[in-house]
Amino acid sequence: MKLSTKGRYGVRAMVDLASSYGGAPVSIKTISKRENLSEYYLEQLFSPLRRANVIRSIRGAQGGYVLCKPPSEITVGDIMTILEGPIEVADCIDGIECESSDSCATKAVWEKIKRSIDGVMNSITLQDIIDDYEAAKKSKGGIKIADRSEE
Repeated sequence: MKLSTKGRYGVRAMVDLASSYGGAPVSIKTISKRENLSEYYLEQLFSPLRRANVIRSIRGAQGGYVLCKPPSEITVGDIMTILEGPIEVADCIDGIECESSDSCATKAVWEKIKRSIDGVMNSITLQDIIDDYEAAKKSKGGIKIADRSEE
């Protein structure tokens, strides 16, 4: 099982945006440069996030995007669900019944795996990611996230 590019890049872009929380709006162009992602692709990712009221756009020369709530209130699970829908481990636990559902020995395993994945994704906030990054950077002498010098 592998998460899609949409979800992974969406989380990266949101962490970038969260790192500027409380400051000036951040343009798609700035995020694109810092995260090495296409502006067009970022626009596609930000559209559903904007409709879900997780981010908002500010127009004008100094415009860009800002979070609608603090990074501590936005989880990886929120972002992934908005961009990809719920994580599907097996059809039988996501509303599609199979013919052996009543006698399936592994259905409980798939349910546990799904609950675990959902639990982890819903427990990690954007603020957690930023805090973990900052702690790792201090203890290891630096790891790469995005270069903030281009702001």
